[in-house]
Amino acid sequence: MADERVDTLDELNGLLGRLQALRAQLVRDARDELVEKPGQAELINQWIAEAERALMALTERQPGEAPSDGGLMPLIGLGNNIAKTLGDGAPVPPVPNYDDQISRERISAIADLYYIYQMERLGAFRSVLKLQHLFRSGEVKLSDGPGAMALFQYDRKRLLRYTLSDRKSAYRKVFGYTDATPPSGAEPNDPFHAMMTNFCRHVSNFFQDKRVSEVVRPNNTRESFGSMSIVRRAGLDLRHNIKQVSYGHVAVLRSEVMGLLRDAFDILNAPDVRHLFGADTGWDVLEEVLKRYLQERPITSQRNRMAVTGREILRWLGEEYILTDVRTDFEALLEAIVDAADDWLTSAESVGLRSQPGQGSAHVIDFRASRRVGHR
Repeated sequence: MADERVDTLDELNGLLGRLQALRAQLVRDARDELVEKPGQAELINQWIAEAERALMALTERQPGEAPSDGGLMPLIGLGNNIAKTLGDGAPVPPVPNYDDQISRERISAIADLYYIYQMERLGAFRSVLKLQHLFRSGEVKLSDGPGAMALFQYDRKRLLRYTLSDRKSAYRKVFGYTDATPPSGAEPNDPFHAMMTNFCRHVSNFFQDKRVSEVVRPNNTRESFGSMSIVRRAGLDLRHNIKQVSYGHVAVLRSEVMGLLRDAFDILNAPDVRHLFGADTGWDVLEEVLKRYLQERPITSQRNRMAVTGREILRWLGEEYILTDVRTDFEALLEAIVDAADDWLTSAESVGLRSQPGQGSAHVIDFRASRRVGHR
């Protein structure tokens, strides 16, 4: 097979025609079996599709093997091998599939940035900066413990880290969140939230339909009701959207701010800081600071779940899973994020972000935290 190749368009069309005839023959031969096991039709079509891809691969030419004129001279009547019909011309393989060209690393950086945004939105950085202010002013009883020392060192490397303004600008560019101005030359990615909601909703609906079909058809005698193509289209739309904003300094910002976030939680979880608030965990400290000193209503659980599940969903899109054609494989791979999609939707709804944004300024998600009094 390695030495075989298809040299003319007539030869290629003939082989493709034979494959289609084989498909029809296999379906006719398996007609009775297909009534009881419709899944066999998918296997037949998948086998033919793989054979077609292998056939198209035979039209590829290694560097140096392809004619320098691209096969044009025989068609226009020049040279020694003049084509008598168009079918005598060389077959031209298709260009690479757009949806196959994806960078896992860049999508992973976007996923981490989404996680960072939700953690910042719930108050991780604000609470630590407030603690630092209280420590400097002596309003809290911290002196020389590990938390106190970490608070003193927290912003010693501020010149190496992205400021709040830088981060908000990046969130606006990548997700359309906050009311900041995106970097010069960039546009806010307003469609992101609607596409994220749309994809999670279709994933959730797909498995709801699958569960219904399993009840209605307990013996799996028919395919499930869920549509692979709808889920795939929603996923590819979202992946294309985040791919377009994954260039630039996103990966570097992600790395530095993830380190900053880690430092913040080390402070919140330090024994002397937890003892100061009578707290069991760093999360308890964060909520106490938000309530006592910043007069905010904590929504830590919901935002944390959006952070964790959102990152999981976006990372899933960085793989090739969404392009899987076999229903059994597609369902098994998609099942890895169905709980995350349901969790994200429920958490987004609980903070008022489930519905898709409208037009114009309605796309903007305000960065300001909700207050306990006088704020909806």
